Amino acid sequence: MSHLKVTLPAVILLGGFLVCSTASYGKAEYTKSTKKACVVCHVDSKLKPKELTDAGKFFSQHKTLDGYKK
Repeated sequence: MSHLKVTLPAVILLGGFLVCSTASYGKAEYTKSTKKACVVCHVDSKLKPKELTDAGKFFSQHKTLDGYKK
């Protein structure tokens, strides 16, 4: 019974982490090629990684920030 008290919450917690984790599509090559920080394209990389700023939307279409104007 004592193993169940520890194991069950651990399994539930691990399952929660697996379900709530998201894939990240930003790559280190992007920061190297643009010489910009992640926050230039992403609103908040920890809370909503897929939510992009206007610069991020421009980059996703053109694969470069050349020609982007605020």
